[in-house]
Amino acid sequence: MAQGPPTFQTHDQRRQADEDAQFFADLRAAPDDEEAWPAQRRSDPWGQQEDDRGASSGWGVREVDEGRDPWPDDPYREDPYRRSDLVVESNTDPTGWKASGPAQPPIPDDRPPAEAISGNRLLTVLLFFAGLATSVSLWLFETEAGAVSDTASLMLAAGRITGLIGGYILFIQLIMMSRVSWLEEWVGARDLLRWHRWLGTSLCVFVLAHAVFIIYGYALTAETGVVEQGITIITTLPEMLSATAATIILVVISLISMRAAKTRLPYELWHLIHLTGYLVLVLGYGHQVATGANLSGPFATVFWPALTALVISALVWGRLVEPLWLNLRHKFEVAEVVSEGGNTFSIYIDGKNLQKLPAQAGQFMRWRFLTRNGWWQSHPFSLSAAPNSQWLRLTVTAVGGHTRKLADMKAGTPIWAEGPFGTFTAQRRTRRRALLIAGGSGIAPIRALLEDMPPDTIVIYRASRPDELVFRGELEELAEQRDAWVRYIVGGRNDPGPRRLFTPEGLLGLVPDVSRRDVYLCGPPGLVEAAVGTLRDLDVPDSQLHLDPFEF
Repeated sequence: MAQGPPTFQTHDQRRQADEDAQFFADLRAAPDDEEAWPAQRRSDPWGQQEDDRGASSGWGVREVDEGRDPWPDDPYREDPYRRSDLVVESNTDPTGWKASGPAQPPIPDDRPPAEAISGNRLLTVLLFFAGLATSVSLWLFETEAGAVSDTASLMLAAGRITGLIGGYILFIQLIMMSRVSWLEEWVGARDLLRWHRWLGTSLCVFVLAHAVFIIYGYALTAETGVVEQGITIITTLPEMLSATAATIILVVISLISMRAAKTRLPYELWHLIHLTGYLVLVLGYGHQVATGANLSGPFATVFWPALTALVISALVWGRLVEPLWLNLRHKFEVAEVVSEGGNTFSIYIDGKNLQKLPAQAGQFMRWRFLTRNGWWQSHPFSLSAAPNSQWLRLTVTAVGGHTRKLADMKAGTPIWAEGPFGTFTAQRRTRRRALLIAGGSGIAPIRALLEDMPPDTIVIYRASRPDELVFRGELEELAEQRDAWVRYIVGGRNDPGPRRLFTPEGLLGLVPDVSRRDVYLCGPPGLVEAAVGTLRDLDVPDSQLHLDPFEF
């Protein structure tokens, strides 16, 4: 290794007051645009004293918990300069907090120099529909006028059109699954995920419609039963057995992609079944070439092979070339595994040339830890600290057999990584201020993002119990350094405070200027959906919403 594995302190040692400053000073150098975002530093009028919660009494943090005042004797409650001026605890309000006054005067809402991708999305959509129109035109140009004259010919025409559409969508789906970095940077991970889901459902519908229309059309032509005709087609026409197998695979993938199925299947099994989607290309392509009625024209013989070559090139580049180069360049290995309390732990990763790793705070990578029992499994984990030249850090909550075993890994365990992925980064901001909302293990990318965010960023951290709050010491220290604010919302989902959190009144009480902020959301699907619904009720534009796209 270039500099050898770093020496890490234990979890408790890292949080000691006399070492926090150096620990966070080493996390990352100041961002390049620091001068463009001058830190409005203020002095703590009370000094850095420790209160009865063991945390600095500077401005950082108040807990809102179960509709009661957690610290009635807090000596700093009346401090007009504390960071909690957006909300005060209340002994009378059943929600546990209320707005401390009218919203602060709005800061001029000029946009930062964020990367704009709306034009890229529009161009991508136009290219998609242009390719789709080209696919359908293959049937149109090769069909003579008057060829569709009865029900049988109409069914056959519908079958061929749906087959062409299904084949085209399959190629686009495989390009989306290729993991080529340029595509995600061009479009954005959130849109890619949404399009992938929508196209996956559409692909299954069009392929099934293709089979139904074709079989019914031939049955009408031959004047036989539909079932009998289907058996005849499958057993006599070339490549139909492989096409049937490809259709079955598509249906199975569609079923397991439903949320109800995903939450019940082990991730390893779900991911393995999902990867069989590549077989659909192999099994279905022979059927298209052998029996495709509209694939033999002069233009079709160029269009479909060119599209196939593009898909294969993207898959080889994204799945083989980029990961191979990444791992040969950096040679990742485990440096240390540190408990964060409960069933959560952090994995520190060493490697060569980490300063050249093209990763940003908030992104995730797919990690394959080459242990005897886990080398065949690849899991996505977000970086829980901004990348630096010394080490990387992942924070994992053990929810299954594989993740529990990761806590026992030894230093020196080699790692195979892919990525980085995701556009859940500070560079995607469109406003000068930000709101970061985390729930559960979603705190990992949110904590990393806080290192790159501008002054006056607000963090809302949702947890069921106080002992589930991970990185509390680091969040509070970063809040002091970055001139940010942290709010903990602790309690069961039916408790008054958590129930009020994602209501328009509750969120405005915590963040009066929410409509003028970029909002980053990461957590369980239920939390994200509730937050997005509330933000839309508050007229926060979709362009200001940033979601971590990975789901189970």
